Amino acid sequence: MDKLKMHTPNKADENFAKLAAMFPNAVTETIDENGEVVRAIDKDVLMQEISTAVVDGAEERYQFTWPDKKKAVLAANSPIAKTLRPCRAESVDFDNTENLYIEGDNLDVLKLLQETYLGKVKMIYIDPPYNTGNDFVYNDDFAENTEDYLDRSGQFDEEGNRLVLNTESNGRFHTDWLNMIYPRLRLAKDLLTDDGVIFISIDENEIQNMRKICDEIYGETNFISQLGWQKVYSPKNQARYFSNDYEFILCYCRNIEFFKLGMLPRTAEMNARYKNPDNDPRGDWKPGDCVGNGVRKNGYYDVISPITGKVFNVPEGKHWVYAPDTMKKLLEDNRIYFGKDGNAFPAVKQFLSDVGGRRASNLLLYEDYGHTDMAKKDLIKLFSDLVKVPFDTPKPVKLIKMLSILGSGEDDIILDFFAGSATTAQSILELNAEESTHRKFVLVQLPEPLEDNDEANKIGLNTISDVGMERIRRAGAKIKEENPMTTAGLDTGFRVLKLDSTNMKDVYYNPDELTIETLMGTVDNIKEDRTPEDLLFQVMLDLGVLLSSKIEQTVIAGKTVYNVAGGFLIACFDENVTEETITAVAKMKPYYFVIRDSSMAGDSVAANFDQIFEAYSKDTVRKVM
Repeated sequence: MDKLKMHTPNKADENFAKLAAMFPNAVTETIDENGEVVRAIDKDVLMQEISTAVVDGAEERYQFTWPDKKKAVLAANSPIAKTLRPCRAESVDFDNTENLYIEGDNLDVLKLLQETYLGKVKMIYIDPPYNTGNDFVYNDDFAENTEDYLDRSGQFDEEGNRLVLNTESNGRFHTDWLNMIYPRLRLAKDLLTDDGVIFISIDENEIQNMRKICDEIYGETNFISQLGWQKVYSPKNQARYFSNDYEFILCYCRNIEFFKLGMLPRTAEMNARYKNPDNDPRGDWKPGDCVGNGVRKNGYYDVISPITGKVFNVPEGKHWVYAPDTMKKLLEDNRIYFGKDGNAFPAVKQFLSDVGGRRASNLLLYEDYGHTDMAKKDLIKLFSDLVKVPFDTPKPVKLIKMLSILGSGEDDIILDFFAGSATTAQSILELNAEESTHRKFVLVQLPEPLEDNDEANKIGLNTISDVGMERIRRAGAKIKEENPMTTAGLDTGFRVLKLDSTNMKDVYYNPDELTIETLMGTVDNIKEDRTPEDLLFQVMLDLGVLLSSKIEQTVIAGKTVYNVAGGFLIACFDENVTEETITAVAKMKPYYFVIRDSSMAGDSVAANFDQIFEAYSKDTVRKVM
């Protein structure tokens, strides 16, 4: 049996392994600043292998950099020893929902999701701090190296406060914001599917820097568009210069070779242009041009009306847009129209059934995508019991709903790791109800305290994450109440998970610190306040099992056994587990079986453990924690 590592991957080690696999002759050893022998990549050998110019030292080159950028890269790559703990009390339909709401610092959460959601997220939408001089940014600690992270199990200060006010008087005004956003976007990229897309709301304060960061992380070739969202429905006459009527939404894909942008629903006005004057059984159509400007090979021939025999050719300076063979097939398929009397100049039938949706514009008008006033009204409708709505500038449900249509399919996962008021969740719930789809959301939000809202505090809403979760509860209930006949099977629930320190005691990561005195008190390597379900979710993270997976709990020979994802993972964390339980599990033939290191009832059970699995399910991967 193998031990679970119980911490996130070291991205730097993974990158080293990739280079070593491609260029094994470039792997060498050197002495670090502490005099220790460490692995290294020989730059000169690597230069020879790739046969291209490598810029070194102070030589001029095009680049985008800022103070502490190297530390921001390390922040993305450094492993942490943390976990996500389930919270049934704050969840809705915990056992059946596929939606997730994760409370905690999004940098840590993105690291924890790396293995479980690697390449599984179709669309990301984020509305991060704009760096206006009046908002907060995450105060990441760049002072620690990998060992420091692990030595203290990835813990920060006891208050867990990771937000600081970033004012324009700060000498590191742009630097602090860049250091905050860069590692998060870098980690987020790996979660996207090959055809995935990210939408990022931003305003003019950091649009240039955001473009440069995304060009570096996602690649300039994967830039799709810089959208302009009209956030207000009327200009502000009191503006000093120009009325600031719109914000930007950047759109990048993971890989342009695989990416396809969705289509928006057609309007009734658009569809009204299609008629069916000849009662074609294929439905409504509208006439399209058969000729184009200029010269074209095979673009000159006679077209004869099958009704009257009238002969048509192209006017001077024009050409038929179809080759003769193609035109012949169109005529045979009744796709060329000559008017009611058969004497009109030919036009090709463009059927409504072939059109699909409509292509989106990069100007997102408020009529189609909503505006800030609509966004406030969305919240007021749900929180009618509060005089003051907890958010000043939420995004409208309509905006995220339309972006989701463009960027995701009917069964995809949408991630928002700056969840705020949880507009993304409400948008997905409404979209699923309207289109009978099954999109899933994963929201991440730091439990940032609400300010100056006693009313919200009185009903238990003390943090932004409290408000976000309550919004989802109310939105889900409202959708089902308004549409009881069509939403019976709609998933309006969400599984709440909360970021916390690892379930493992410090000694699990620092065996060298064991002494005779401490050994007797640390036979069990699990923290005393952790439940079996806490352990299960850390195992799911470690083994890459979706956190929304179905979990069934059964009792076998008096021991609680968890069956995850239909037998993909089976785990038992009880004490004194006998051969009877292990045999029953082996007969279920799971892909993974996980048990605590101290769970087996005696040495004989431990000795026979592998033999039992060899007899009944030798392919099962067995792990201990």
